[in-house]
Amino acid sequence: MKNIILASSSIYRKELLERLIPSFTIVSPSVDESTTEGESAKDSAQRIAGLKARKVSRDHKESYVIGSDQTAEFKGQQIRKPTNYEEASSQLIKLSGQTVLFHSAVCVINEANHHQLQAIETIEVKYRKYEASEAETYLRHEEVIGCLGCIKSEGLGISMLEYVKSSDPTAIIGMPLIGLSNILKKLDIDFHGH
Repeated sequence: MKNIILASSSIYRKELLERLIPSFTIVSPSVDESTTEGESAKDSAQRIAGLKARKVSRDHKESYVIGSDQTAEFKGQQIRKPTNYEEASSQLIKLSGQTVLFHSAVCVINEANHHQLQAIETIEVKYRKYEASEAETYLRHEEVIGCLGCIKSEGLGISMLEYVKSSDPTAIIGMPLIGLSNILKKLDIDFHGH
C-alpha cells in the first residue's frame, strides 16, 4: 500500500477520502488561500488545490499527497466565505433564487516520481426563492461561518436549494471523488474494491 497523505484540515474531506482509502495520514497544509487579481474561480480552485498538495509534499517526497479546494462564483464574481453572521446573512439573502457555480478541484502529487495529476468538477447550484426571515431562521440552526455560499449541502443547507447539477455528487461536499478515483487508478494506487 502506497503512503497517502490528505493535505487538509477539513473533516468533510477526511470523511470523503475514507470512502475510497482505508488508511491515510492527515497533514494541514497551512497555505494562503487568497485569490489573485483577475483569477477566475475555477483557476483559483485548481491553483490552491495544487498549492496545498505541493506544500505538504515538500516534507513527504515519497508519499502521494492529495490537495483539494473549492471556490464559487456568482454572476462571474468569486464568492467569499462569510467571516461573521452579518456577512452570512447578507450573502444568503442575496443568493435567494439565484444560481451559483461551485468549482471543486483535487490534485495528487508525488515528488519522488514527478507525478502531478489534477481533476476539477463544476457544480451548478440553484438556491430556491426564500424570504429574509427564512434565511435568518436557517442561520440560527446551521453554523455557516467560513462556509462557501452559506450552504452545507450535507446538512440543513440542502433545504435552501432548488437543485444541484453535477456529474459527481461528492464534489459539492468539497472533493470530487470520481475525478480522484480516476487519478488513483492512473497511479496504480489501491483503494476499496480495486
